[in-house]
Amino acid sequence: MPTVLIPLAQGCEELEAVTVIDLLRRAGITVVTAGLDNQPVTASRGVVLMPDTTLDKAAEQSFDMIVLPGGLPGASHLNNDPRIHKLLKDMHQQGKYTAAICAAPKVLADAGLLANKSATSYPGVLEKMQVPNMRFIDAPVVKDGKVITGRGPGTAMDFALELIDTLVGRETREKVEAGLVRAV
Repeated sequence: MPTVLIPLAQGCEELEAVTVIDLLRRAGITVVTAGLDNQPVTASRGVVLMPDTTLDKAAEQSFDMIVLPGGLPGASHLNNDPRIHKLLKDMHQQGKYTAAICAAPKVLADAGLLANKSATSYPGVLEKMQVPNMRFIDAPVVKDGKVITGRGPGTAMDFALELIDTLVGRETREKVEAGLVRAV
């Protein structure tokens, strides 16, 4: 079964973080949440999240995908952490998946992973950045090769379902989605 690393920074968007963690686990995917330090993470709306481990410990493991939740200042904390940039670049060089939602696609851009890619983000985040040949797409979820981006909290479920589809296939995605009793 695939393994996914989800770094959690202080001020992350809890709706995005928890939705992705929950849906991937429903799909049977191994999810490891990692705090940037060894403290509980207070998300942007005050929800306290308990990471499974620290980023330093998680970095010793191998993952099939890394997913960055957005929110502010969470995405800024991720972007300012050189360990996150190193993990993203390593994953990219190994041909593994990188994904980010809301304000976090900025981290992918600053790590050099959105050049010559199509991507989406929270309104105003990527459009103003000078990323070589990046095509901004105003869509809930954009997948371009091994890079997946999501628009924001309202698209967190669509984003998580795309991650499931990518990692374990359409059949598992549909099974998870049916269990959500979601109107589409």
